[in-house]
Amino acid sequence: MDGIVVFGAGGRAGRAVTAEALRRGYGVTAVVRDPERYAELAAEGVSVVRGDVTDAGSVREVAGGAVGAVHAVSPFSGPEQGFASLDPDFFVKAADALLAGLASAGVRRLIAVGLFADLLGANGRPVMDDPAAFPPEIRPFALAHTAGLRRLREAGEGAVDWLMLTPGGGLEPDAPRTGRHRFGGERVPEGAPGLSYAELAVAVLDEIGTPSRHRTRVSVFVPREARVRRT
Repeated sequence: MDGIVVFGAGGRAGRAVTAEALRRGYGVTAVVRDPERYAELAAEGVSVVRGDVTDAGSVREVAGGAVGAVHAVSPFSGPEQGFASLDPDFFVKAADALLAGLASAGVRRLIAVGLFADLLGANGRPVMDDPAAFPPEIRPFALAHTAGLRRLREAGEGAVDWLMLTPGGGLEPDAPRTGRHRFGGERVPEGAPGLSYAELAVAVLDEIGTPSRHRTRVSVFVPREARVRRT
């Protein structure tokens, strides 16, 4: 069975990606900081392992044999956490480690989960610059995330074919999986439609199985007229 490696498998996006991967017959290496905290992730086809997305050696060790990798790690759980412990270079370090470690492990496809805040709004400026649309107190996290995207872009034509999929609107935990997502560009899609974690996972696995975008960032969304339940 082919396998994928999911960094940040304990979060909502990582869990959704893991579920979708199993649905498609992939084995999953679920990478978390502390496996003892995520024992419930263990299931048939899932191996829960300790790993550090900011360390190239750790990435190489856990990713060997995978056909693709997913970066869904976030060091920030919400505004209540504060920013005293936030490393502004976290996503830069992760980008460097993933590109180097995956290349060493022979893994050529990387899908990273992006952040709505650095899509461009109607005024051509990032959403994070509009305090009415994005909480200013979360801006340090958005800037750190954007720096990671910049580092991926700076890598050029390297061995790893990366893609960042950025939700084009709010992520909705209970919205359905429709299989009818669309890709946009650098701007917030018209109407800023929502997206379920399950649908984000569909897009991630589609792009691992049959890559259509390469070394770029795109928005992903489900048009409002298409948001009907479909299994």
